[in-house]
This record gives sequence, structure tokens and C-alpha cells, in this order.
Amino acid sequence: MSESPRIVSLLPSATEIVVALGFQDNLVGRSHECDFPPEIERLPPVSSTKLKQGLASGEIDKRVKEIVESGLSVYDVDAGLLRDLKPDFIVTQTQCAVCAVTPRDLDDAVCEWTGLAPRILSVEPNDLGDVWGDIRRVGDALGVRDRAEAVVADLQARLVALNRRVAGAERPRVAAIEWIDPLMAGGNWMPELIQIAGGESLFAHAGQHSPYMAWDALVASDPEVILVLPCGFRIDQALRDLPALTNRPEWSSLRAVRDGRVAIIDGHHYFNRPGPRLVESAEIIAEVFHPDRVDFGHRGTGWISLQTALAA
Repeated sequence: MSESPRIVSLLPSATEIVVALGFQDNLVGRSHECDFPPEIERLPPVSSTKLKQGLASGEIDKRVKEIVESGLSVYDVDAGLLRDLKPDFIVTQTQCAVCAVTPRDLDDAVCEWTGLAPRILSVEPNDLGDVWGDIRRVGDALGVRDRAEAVVADLQARLVALNRRVAGAERPRVAAIEWIDPLMAGGNWMPELIQIAGGESLFAHAGQHSPYMAWDALVASDPEVILVLPCGFRIDQALRDLPALTNRPEWSSLRAVRDGRVAIIDGHHYFNRPGPRLVESAEIIAEVFHPDRVDFGHRGTGWISLQTALAA
């Protein structure tokens, strides 16, 4: 490996992993969605999306299905720019063709590569254990295994400390809504984060992809807490789509709504990024579940209550 490898990251969580391992200055290109830490945005974006900006949840779902069913990718890769950047490593993912660029999307971009082709590192996290494994694999590839182990140990220790702070508290039954229209529950690492933060996850299981959620099932389960964290949506985007939930006649009858325990969360910057900031994600929902026990300062930035949003 070069002593100063040139790295292109096509996945926000991978960018954050590279930064956590101490290689921020080695990044030479990013995806159009990589925006943390903020300095990363100065780098040229190598990818772009085929989806128009500002679409509602239902419109996005329809358009993505049309693209995928046509055998196409949701993303474009600028092959010329990618070659000009001369990366030694390209980090991408295979977990979800809708979430970010996949190795298949890179095929055309690298098939005519002249000279030494870059090494492609592909992550595929399905649960927290996979996230820790991806940090180690990227660390191995970059020659900093010990540093990767230290990063993982620190993240795990923070989660253990958080879990201890909520130990013994009442555990609310939680519905995590990862997509609004159609309804989907937060799967993969979400059930683990909910458990660590002191709650009981409904509808999804750790390590399994996010399932569709029937309205009848949501009403029947009558969760004590509802987390609204649409994949790829910031808080303001989620708020614009809220009528798809709040206009349903069943909505006002839900216990979480009646008790004022509905949180609107920045899924884009936290829960949808399987990297170091999953710890902050757990902190956010711990604040929602147990405000009498924990306050990490995320309220107002990482999440707001539905009551606050409606009163604004």
C-alpha cells in the first residue's frame, strides 16, 4: 500500500469510517451524499442520483421501483472524474442498491482503467457486528489494524456505558418507521440500537432487512413510542411527508401519539449510516425513551418531538 493512499468513498458511512481511522486528508473524492465531517464537501462528488430533488416518499418509492425493475442503477458514476482522481482505494457497498453506489455501478467506470486499477473495498453491514467488522476490514486494507481495533473498542464501550445508564428503566415498545409511504420498519442494526437505548423493537429483527409494515399491524401493536426516521431524510424532509401519517384516521388513536411520544429524527445523518455515528444514533433514541436519565444534547438538532414540530 502507498504510504499516502488516495481514497474515494462512495458511501457516507464509509467516509466517516475512513475519517475515524485517521485518513481524512487522503480522501480525494466522495459521493454526492457524503457531507460529514463538513470539510468533506470540498471534495469533488464522483456520483449523482437519478432521482429528482424534493420528491415525497411515495413518489420516491415509485420512481426507484421503476428504475430497478428496468435493470438500471439509481446512481450515475462519473467515470472520467474517477480516473482523473487516480484513487488507490474506492470504498462502496453491496448492502442496498437504493442506498448508494454498488460494485456493479463501478464496473463501467473501471473496466477501461489504464495502469494499475484501484482496489475496491465493498462493505455489507447487516447488524452492529458487521459494522465493527467493516471498520476492521477498512483498517486492514489501509494498514492500520490496531487503530481500527481501538476505534471499535471505543464505540463499543460508549454503547455499553449508555446501556448501563438506562438499565432498570421501563422499556417502551417501539415502532421505528424507516419509510413513510409505504410504511417500512427499521431493520438491520435498528433493533439493536433500540435495545441498547432501553426499548423493545417491534416489527423488525436485528440483522434482517427493513420489512414493510401494515397499518393494521401498527394499530394493533399500539406502540408506546414511535420513531420517524425515513432513510435518507433530514428532519425537515420528514416533516414535509408527515401528512401521510397524521392524516390517517388511525393515527390519532395510537398510544404514542396520545402520550406525545413521537419523535422526528434525522435519519440521513445518523441511523441510515452504518458507521461510527451509530453511537450517536443510540444516544438520540435514549433521549427519546428516557429523558429523565440521559441528555446528550441531540434534541433540536438530531431529533424533535412531533408536538414541537406541530407547535412551530
